[in-house]
Amino acid sequence: MEIDQIETFIAVGTFGGFHRAAEALRVSQPAVSARIKALEESLGATLFTRSHTGLTLSEAGRILKPYAEQLLRTASLARQAVHELKPSSGGPLQIAAALSISVYFLPDVLKHFQRAHPKVAISIHPGHSKEVLEMVLRGEAEIGLARSLHHPEVETISLRDDPLLLVAHPKKCPSNSRRVRLECAASWPLIFYERGSSDWTLTHSLFRRAGLVPNVTLEVDTIETAKRMVERGLGFAFLPQLAVGREIRSGRLITVQLVDAEPLGRSLDVIHPRRRPLRREAQAFLSVIREAASAVSFLSKKSLQTRTQSR
Repeated sequence: MEIDQIETFIAVGTFGGFHRAAEALRVSQPAVSARIKALEESLGATLFTRSHTGLTLSEAGRILKPYAEQLLRTASLARQAVHELKPSSGGPLQIAAALSISVYFLPDVLKHFQRAHPKVAISIHPGHSKEVLEMVLRGEAEIGLARSLHHPEVETISLRDDPLLLVAHPKKCPSNSRRVRLECAASWPLIFYERGSSDWTLTHSLFRRAGLVPNVTLEVDTIETAKRMVERGLGFAFLPQLAVGREIRSGRLITVQLVDAEPLGRSLDVIHPRRRPLRREAQAFLSVIREAASAVSFLSKKSLQTRTQSR
């Protein structure tokens, strides 16, 4: 049983097929097939079954998965432990971050980090979540911050939930409309942003699954633009909790609950490559960012509980 085989097993399970796993691992499809075959022979069990939706884990595969993930984490920790014996290579700490995370989360994190580590230079590379992943995989960033990202070559740490909330201006929300059906919300003037982004796709999918066409009256370029439009009473929008927490706590915006739709759940994740150990500076940054995420999560939950009790 080799690390490459375990990593390939996780990739095939994650992407549901040899072709997509090969693309993610940047190896040939025959190499993926050979690794899986060798792993199955060493274990004496079939790890995948084929269905109309692609490859799925067999019973043996489901049993192996948590152990495989732990093996990859242990290998990463082993590389890290050896790497820490070497002196730091210096140079700026390279961080890739999704655009909204750069705007609404990173500034406070950097403020705390630089107080504790004033001599560490930092370079931020913004982009969409998929671009963040690519920058980390290519070695252009040591740490990535994005939403709901999983890939066999990176370690993913989920920091907190960051759902999309349907928000409105307090004076523009129809009376008795803090709890509505999705069909009702579909008729309201809606503001969408960043066409093609994960947020845009999630929101459109919510209505499409229900057989509804949303009344999109405005499409804008950024989350911040959409939020400002809502603050001016121009419509309603599904916005990340991270981006509207302060406005909800202050009462400048209110949330509307959809009683017949699943919440648009996402997570705020930090990723780093499994095979490239982190410098001390990057480890220190991870520690600060975990503390900041916990604090923001506590405030968000407390705010939502307070708003619920007040209604």
